[in-house]
Amino acid sequence: MKKTLGLFALAFGTLAASAPAFAADAKIVLVAGKPSHGPGEHEFNAGILLLEKCLKQVHGVDPVVVKGGWPADESVFDGAKSIVFFMDGGGGHPVIQSNHLEVLRKQIDKGVGLVCLHYAVEFPKEHATPILDWLGGYYETGYSTNPHNDITVTPAASHPISSGVKPFQANDEWYYKIRFRDNDKRVTPVLTGILPKGSSNNETLGWAVERENGGRAFGFTGGHNHTNWGNADFRKLVLNGILWTAKVDIPAGGVETEVSKEDLAKNLDPKPARK
Repeated sequence: MKKTLGLFALAFGTLAASAPAFAADAKIVLVAGKPSHGPGEHEFNAGILLLEKCLKQVHGVDPVVVKGGWPADESVFDGAKSIVFFMDGGGGHPVIQSNHLEVLRKQIDKGVGLVCLHYAVEFPKEHATPILDWLGGYYETGYSTNPHNDITVTPAASHPISSGVKPFQANDEWYYKIRFRDNDKRVTPVLTGILPKGSSNNETLGWAVERENGGRAFGFTGGHNHTNWGNADFRKLVLNGILWTAKVDIPAGGVETEVSKEDLAKNLDPKPARK
């Protein structure tokens, strides 16, 4: 009997050693900024938690949420396939404070994906060099513009981020005249719209970047109004973009998720009512 058990253990050990290892789920870090603007606007925590809910429905993805801005424990970035920022930008952008650019640079150098949503695409001009390298474009104060517009926007027909996304109408603070490098072949517009209204200017409102080291980035200028996460095509484009930067296969019809009115009403930051 002892001999039989020994042979069984040896055989099992051989099989275990030769079995293929299962790949870990792709870790995606979702960073929400501190409360900002009025009720229903810049709802960073609620928006990030909605994205987390949707990404949990995607096989092979492990979303990790950080609330309140730049993480106190930066080890949360370890092992990430992509990092998503949805927060206030400009001069107070958490990414440019302290040594945060260098922390992010280490991740970018590893080929980690980068996503910036709405205000998070705005950086001071003096940080243009690394941001253009990593994100491909940014909102530049004094050059870019950001009026609120209710327009129909059009996804690119030939990019994975646009998979299953139909043209859709949304009232948002669509940033345009984004600062890109001239003739940057790494950048592909994935969402466009005619702005200002009545003009012939087809402006880039969302874009994809493939960096030289294989890393990817996605910039998206919408996201001011929280209710827009209830728009299936708006939501799908962003979810597709996040998966693409993490190098997770996007379903042929894009990421299909359900978000209810009750979901949209959850996790809103306490803010004073408008006067």
